Amino acid sequence: MRLLLVEDDVMLASGIKLGLSDAGYAVDWVGSAERAEEVLQGESFDAAIIDLGLPKIDGLELTRRLRGRGLAMPVLILTARDALEDRVRGLDLGADDYMVKPFELPELLARLRALLRRSQAATSAILSFGSLELDSANRQARANGQLIELGPREWTVMEYLLIHAPKPASKEKLLAALTGWDKEITPNAIEVYVSRLRGKLEPHGIALRSIRGFGYRLELLGGESLDAPALP
Repeated sequence: MRLLLVEDDVMLASGIKLGLSDAGYAVDWVGSAERAEEVLQGESFDAAIIDLGLPKIDGLELTRRLRGRGLAMPVLILTARDALEDRVRGLDLGADDYMVKPFELPELLARLRALLRRSQAATSAILSFGSLELDSANRQARANGQLIELGPREWTVMEYLLIHAPKPASKEKLLAALTGWDKEITPNAIEVYVSRLRGKLEPHGIALRSIRGFGYRLELLGGESLDAPALP
């Protein structure tokens, strides 16, 4: 999943970005609301983490502008202020959650997972397809009750495929979910992760079908994917 971090404190932003990246997220960082607005004109993200105390245009005004443009991605506000009126105003302007600095990374990750689950209309922390279950809260993948070891990027690919199943996922979107501006992952690298996942899923009756010129979708071995649209 791809996140936008809007934070003007370089040291704090570096720490947050590192923690999120280690958790398997692709993170792009900007230091101002103005830059965030520019980026969001042509890029898409699964969620935004926005500092309240940005220079010139603050995080609340940025959130108001994003909602005014119809952007529905989850927004998590970070702030050094703990005043009730600030929290209420932020939520009223369209923020989905609010965290007061200083905070612990595990809590940030847990709140972010909750926001992403809600934004994808998931009803629990577990995504499933056939015998496969992905437990986002505990970061565990199982198939037929057996634990499947996944690297951070394998987890990202698998999570993206499960969220969109039974619909196919485009290679372009998978690429965006895996990387940010400061890292380059080639389409060939996607093939590597898909190949690894195939080896781990096929023994459990799940296939990763390549759709030429588009991307991939999950299918049950010996049959079509669940309610999947017909594609060439």
